[in-house]
Amino acid sequence: MFQILAITARELRTFFDSLIAYIIIVLFLGLTGFFTWIFGFNADVFMSGQVSMQPFFTFAYFTLLFFIPALTMRMFAEENKSGTIELLLTKPLADWQIILGKFLACLSLVGIALLFSLPYYIQIARLGDIDHGAVWCGYLALLLLSSAYISIGLFASSTQKDQIVAFLLTFVIGIIFLLIAWWITMNLSGSLGYVVDYLSAYSHYDSMSRGVIDSKSVVYFLSITALFLWYTDANLMKRNVVE
Repeated sequence: MFQILAITARELRTFFDSLIAYIIIVLFLGLTGFFTWIFGFNADVFMSGQVSMQPFFTFAYFTLLFFIPALTMRMFAEENKSGTIELLLTKPLADWQIILGKFLACLSLVGIALLFSLPYYIQIARLGDIDHGAVWCGYLALLLLSSAYISIGLFASSTQKDQIVAFLLTFVIGIIFLLIAWWITMNLSGSLGYVVDYLSAYSHYDSMSRGVIDSKSVVYFLSITALFLWYTDANLMKRNVVE
């Protein structure tokens, strides 16, 4: 556990030393705040006429679609390109420890960004009665969605040497999970529609962000996270065998 936390601390320090963390946090808060309070396509706080954090959760979902690939693209791709991945893998660390350390660093940075969004929650709560349970369900949904998306990003980064390619690959996989399955569901019915709906990350996220905690949704996000972390581990293991 100490090794994992050491890697997490190192990666977090790298984020803040390179200003990536500050840029992403500021942009995340700025964009979500703008669309939540000012221009939300009639879905912002004032136009919706509801005392709810739903506008924030809706736009945070789309914002993370771009920002998480930016966080994860360098995790392995940069080390693959520079050759330092071989040095890292020869240290007395298991591959899964390296992966979990990088995963926790990215998730921690997302958590910090969400922590700085709490003033939005406090300010909206001052406008009237707010469903506090739904708000905390929404934050849980964001963390679960982020964990799944981060695991996808780590897998994509582990397969590439070019950070831009890793970014685009993560984005495309994210689009498949978060948007396309949701769109297909709108055009399907019956058992096939139910299956595709279950595969849609948007459906699970939207349900949880509105205050409905379904064990199926929690299992879904945790399964996606575990699956892609396993794929990442398998990819690194294959690299070790080849070398």
